[in-house]
Amino acid sequence: MACKASCKLCDKIRISQSVTFTDGTLLIDLPAGSYGNCCKYCIVIAQSIPETATINAPVAFTIGGDTATTYPFVKCDCSQVTACAIRTRTRYSTKVSTNATGGVFKSMGGLSCSPNNQLASLPAPATTAPTV
Repeated sequence: MACKASCKLCDKIRISQSVTFTDGTLLIDLPAGSYGNCCKYCIVIAQSIPETATINAPVAFTIGGDTATTYPFVKCDCSQVTACAIRTRTRYSTKVSTNATGGVFKSMGGLSCSPNNQLASLPAPATTAPTV
């Protein structure tokens, strides 16, 4: 069996340009371009996640260095992906979902195990400081 003389990556793979932690959000910058509604993209997070990022920080994408507009990274059930669920140098299958004012990148699976930080009920119960 002979090896192909030329290899190429899928035309839907996007390799992150930068990863920053700003205003409590983990921002992953993607290459400039159009990301079509209902289109699948494989996103590779190429840079290290900043040590200052908190594990429960929401993850969002920016495109082409434009940090004024962010696109949340959500699970297939539309709940927010947090920093503890992603890893550096890992490929994530996503699907873009747009609406009249913006859009999101939906994960199609492959997220790392992350703690369940769901509240037991709403409204959130007030916590009291332990007495000494």
